[in-house]
Order: sequence, then C-alpha cells, then structure tokens
Amino acid sequence: MTDTRFPHTRPGRMTSPGAYAGLLDTMPADLPGAVRAGHGLLVHEHLTQVYGVTLTDADRETVHLRPVEQLLARIAERDDRPLDVPRPPERRVAANCRHFTVLLVTALRTRGVPARARCGFGNYFGTGWHEDHWVAERWVAGSSGSDAGSGGSDAGSGGSDAGSGRRDAGSGRWVLTDGQLDERQRELFGIEFDVLDVPRDRFVVAGDAWARYRAGTLDPDRCGLSGVPEGGWWWIAGNLMRDAAALCGTELLPWDCWGAMPEPADSLDDERAALFDELARLTLDPDTHADELRRLTADARLRLPPTVRNALRHRPEPL
Repeated sequence: MTDTRFPHTRPGRMTSPGAYAGLLDTMPADLPGAVRAGHGLLVHEHLTQVYGVTLTDADRETVHLRPVEQLLARIAERDDRPLDVPRPPERRVAANCRHFTVLLVTALRTRGVPARARCGFGNYFGTGWHEDHWVAERWVAGSSGSDAGSGGSDAGSGGSDAGSGRRDAGSGRWVLTDGQLDERQRELFGIEFDVLDVPRDRFVVAGDAWARYRAGTLDPDRCGLSGVPEGGWWWIAGNLMRDAAALCGTELLPWDCWGAMPEPADSLDDERAALFDELARLTLDPDTHADELRRLTADARLRLPPTVRNALRHRPEPL
C-alpha cells in the first residue's frame, strides 16, 4: 500500500455514495468490469451521436451534478437495476469525463484501492490539441507495477516520473485509467494504447502541462477545447487549480471557478506566475509534498470557498 498522506482510500466530499452505498456494491470488483459498468450507466453529453441518442435540455442538467451520491440517485431513478447491468444508451445519464472519473474513483475506493481524480489534458482525441479532460489515477502495488486490470503492462507510463507517476521499487506506482473511453470511442479516436494504463505523454496532468508551458515546450493556445475553439495559459492554470482541489479531496466540475483562477483576458503577472509555478511543482508529486500542498491550497487565492462560480450557468453555486 502506498504511504500517501492523502485519504485516497476513503470516501471524500464528492466521492461518498451516501444512501447508495448498497447500490455501489453491485459494481464489478475488477477494474475492467468497473470501467465497463460506467460505460453502461453514463453517456458523454457531447458524444451522443455515437450512440444514436438525442438529449433534451432537461437530460443535460445532470452534467452539473457534483457529488457521486446525486449521480447515483439519478442513475437509479432512470433504471433501478444493479449497476453491472448496462442500460441502453437512451436510458444512460448524461455526463462528461469528470463524472466517468469520479464514479470510477468511488468504485475503486469502495474496494479498498487507493484512487484519485486527475484533471489535465488528453492529446489522443485526433484534434492535434491537448483537450481538457479528466482521468482516474489508481495505485498498483508491487515492484513491477503490473496488474491484471491493466494487462500487466508497465510500458504505458513511458518510464516518466512526471505527473506523480513516480515508481517506488518494491512498492508500486500510480497508474492513469481513462474511464470514459469505451470500444466505440476507442475506434472513433483511433486509440491504440491500453486505456486502463494511459501513457503519461498522452494524458498530461495539469501541473505537467503548466511546467511544459513555462519551459516553452507546450503551446498553451492548443490546451483547452478545440471544439470551441478556446485555449491558453489561463486554461492550464484553471485545470491546475481543479487538479489540486481534487488531490485535496474535492473534485469540482470542469467549469467551476474561484479565487485566483484567471479569465481569458488576464495577463500572467509575476505574482500569479510564482503561485502557479509552485502549485504545479507540488501537484507533480503530491504524495511527497502532501503537507506543502495542503498549506498552499489553504492560501486565500486557492482556498475553496463555500460557493463557486458555475461558468456555464453564470451563477454562484454552493459546494
């Protein structure tokens, strides 16, 4: 077991199943099964055409759900069968990558597997961009880093320590798992790697993206959402704050904003640059820097307030 000081084996603010703990017990215990179960429960709101589904405005409201307990409530409301029974696409709950990730993290923690959500950018969607994205990060014990759920492959991490994929001989490593990509999406995007063990040069955690931007090796204007299209250093900084919040136990929505999170028209001044440089350094190895990360995220510029601004709804919302 990893010697992390973060509570990645216990339900958190957004990952507690609450009244639906019993329902969560019907998720498969193995990693591939848990990932497949998520595919049968949720449908990405921007990929409905792949499944022949048309969402109403009311259907889309579920993308604003934060706690997994509310997500499970909506799943059960639409179909009360066990979670290992795949729903037809039209009966799945509208979601995004963050919801697939938080559901998987919750399921893994229920089984005693250390897991956490990571916010960053995936460059495997065929657009030439680093697209705004969330994946799960789970702890795999053992010196080889192999496990049955990821096909026993150690190659997926590319041998990199970046993004807290640090290996500890005789202990294990953190492995990235994309809970969203089912067989249809893997075909659509031409995915050839193991999505249960995503290479760290294919999903770049926000802190790594920030460090690469600052080093001049990553174009910030192609970090964001190509479909808008919109990106920039400010988008990387926003994801960096969301990643830090998730590491500290609160997985926000991809459009939740607060504190020092910059706006598109903002310029990067020295004070803000120093703040995000330090936040990136700590989130790249959050286990080693757990106490420092907690202290920094308690800073008034980063601390989560009782309410955040939902940028899509243009309104403050309580956490």
